[in-house]
Amino acid sequence: MEFPEGLKYSKEHEWVLVEGNTATIGITEYAQEELGDIVYVELPEVGEKIVKDDPFAAVESVKAVSDVYAPVSGTVLEINDVLPDNPETINDDPYGDGWMIRVELSDKDDLKDLMDEDEYGEYVAQQKEADDDDEDEDDESEEEEEEDKDKDKDK
Repeated sequence: MEFPEGLKYSKEHEWVLVEGNTATIGITEYAQEELGDIVYVELPEVGEKIVKDDPFAAVESVKAVSDVYAPVSGTVLEINDVLPDNPETINDDPYGDGWMIRVELSDKDDLKDLMDEDEYGEYVAQQKEADDDDEDEDDESEEEEEEDKDKDKDK
């Protein structure tokens, strides 16, 4: 899995590329893999203000609809016009052509709460480990249910 250098990452799996006072925002490779095939993207309007940690967009996949949370606060300067008609672009190139919005940062201090690529890589590894543990617990529950059914049959 790829975690490009020079980006900042949020715990909600968004990435930020800062150039001067402009931030380009998208979702990470991990996020798009978890979502599966993306079939619809809802983006904010140019000029709209987004607030750090609040939802600013929605992504619909074959699995679910998920909010996308603002990793920084600012005013939307540009949206990726390709995404409404070609939402799968996020699956194909989450860090490139799949960017979502560009904002003018209202507070550069917002960036202090974000992770670099190494920290994010560790965070994703922990998430995957937790997901694996959950799957193991689900498997154990299913086995226990089967055993209980077998016991009931024996009675």
